[in-house]
Amino acid sequence: MILEIDPKHPEPRKIKQVVEVLANGGVIVYPTDTYYGIGCDLFNKEAIERIYLLKRRPKHQPFSFICSDLKN
Repeated sequence: MILEIDPKHPEPRKIKQVVEVLANGGVIVYPTDTYYGIGCDLFNKEAIERIYLLKRRPKHQPFSFICSDLKN
């Protein structure tokens, strides 16, 4: 499913859809200033496994993560 969200006027309905995908262990793709990021719920081990499979990345290579604040 492709879901475009206007960054200036995000629609609550679309944000809710993305939150539901993440809450159910899904994976999302989002644009960054240089490339696309792949995201999931950091606390969902199965979702992280999905990203390893999608990227064909060896398990010994960790991923970086983004958070809004270091206390997160």
